Amino acid sequence: MKLVTFAVDTPLGSFERLGAVAEKPRSCIVDLNAACGAWFERKGRSRAVADALVPADILRFLENGEEALDAARESALFAGNEDRGDGAKLIDPMGRRVLYAENEIRLLPPVPRPPAFRDFFAFEDHALKGAARRGEPLSPAWYDQPVYYKGNHREFYGPGATVPWPRYTRKLDFEAEIACIVGRRGRDLSPEKAEGHIAGYAILNDFSARDIQKNEMLCRMGPAKGKDFANALGPWLVTADELKNPDELNISVWVNGEKWSSGHSSGRYWSFPTMLSHVSQEETVYPGDILGSGTYAGGCGLDLDRWIKPGDTIEIKADKLGVLKSVVGAPQAAVHLKYAGKNTGARAAA
Repeated sequence: MKLVTFAVDTPLGSFERLGAVAEKPRSCIVDLNAACGAWFERKGRSRAVADALVPADILRFLENGEEALDAARESALFAGNEDRGDGAKLIDPMGRRVLYAENEIRLLPPVPRPPAFRDFFAFEDHALKGAARRGEPLSPAWYDQPVYYKGNHREFYGPGATVPWPRYTRKLDFEAEIACIVGRRGRDLSPEKAEGHIAGYAILNDFSARDIQKNEMLCRMGPAKGKDFANALGPWLVTADELKNPDELNISVWVNGEKWSSGHSSGRYWSFPTMLSHVSQEETVYPGDILGSGTYAGGCGLDLDRWIKPGDTIEIKADKLGVLKSVVGAPQAAVHLKYAGKNTGARAAA
């Protein structure tokens, strides 16, 4: 399945719903909670059970495990079989629509508010390119364990969204990545067990303020303000049963319709199960946690020495995962992150 979180406008305001992409008999979005309610009503089962089993929130849904996934698949199949080309005619017991045309809703990040976000540095060619740029060999420690930083899990943008240009950077960059989304709680997982805790995969764009990131890394800290302002995720979450091998994906980056680079997910040195296993050591992982792969060599402007501008449209394409589109916003009045020092009440100076 391709799971989405979408916003639908109603007379009472905008509401977030959990959905699935249906391609037959026509392309549309299935409201999974409403579809399950309609399906259960047809079977004479309780609407309350449908709400509990297939809720409208993806985090609660993932926590329900395989039973919820099975019910969602059956609900989407039921909705497709009932579709007669007019989604407004198919409603749930509460009078809510089950099917929407794609132009009637707005896609959000498939996991809008992940409990945690960790971004790895898993492509050897990208790591080697960075070391060469610094005029040094890649540290042997890179091969000892997968390394990552903890990103801002509160700043995620969906497909087609305008991503802000931070006022404090002059070098905004993208990173074309694949993300895995955790589906089950776990701790101290082996790589073999960790694979069964992955709910699915999505395209990730890790935006970076390269000038700020460079300063942070020179101080042997971060990245923090160099990364924490924006990440894009989407357009959907492809479940692990549908994408059994995330190491067979072609990836490419297009800016304003021009192809800037291409790579392949097989270039990752570290597998997602290994990365998830590493995270889980002496630490609990939760449904909805996001692990980014890092990018391939050439998957970012820093590797290409080619820089995006305000108003640019960035599209990251990956086999089976779709196209994640982001629009670069315009910067506001510049602010430099330079402070006066200890105990001075310092502020960012224009």
